[in-house]
Amino acid sequence: MSTPTSDCASFLVAAAAALALGGCNGPEPAASAARDGALACAPAGAESFAAACTLERRVGADGLELTVRNPGGGFHRLLVTGDGRGVVAADGAEAAEVSIVGAGEIEVAIGGDRYRLPATVRRR
Repeated sequence: MSTPTSDCASFLVAAAAALALGGCNGPEPAASAARDGALACAPAGAESFAAACTLERRVGADGLELTVRNPGGGFHRLLVTGDGRGVVAADGAEAAEVSIVGAGEIEVAIGGDRYRLPATVRRR
């Protein structure tokens, strides 16, 4: 069960979190998978998550942009924020709903698709 961000924590998704090692025992699973290009996702209609999507990162005029691609060819562009929201839809067409799902991981739901992204979670 996800926890609404407004209830318990603020979080930031940072380039370093998506690329860096997490902890002393090696990379966290989500960070490792995202670094390798694989991303856990549940495209619209999928019942469970699988490492079937890809994650691309680029720095644009507005900051770090993430493009998450579904196996069927669909994609969503997200913009990493520095204001505690984590990510927002980069093109504004559909709102991204973000929730914390575990230590170092958030779930982003947009357009019926769900993605698990590595994140730095900071408690208030």
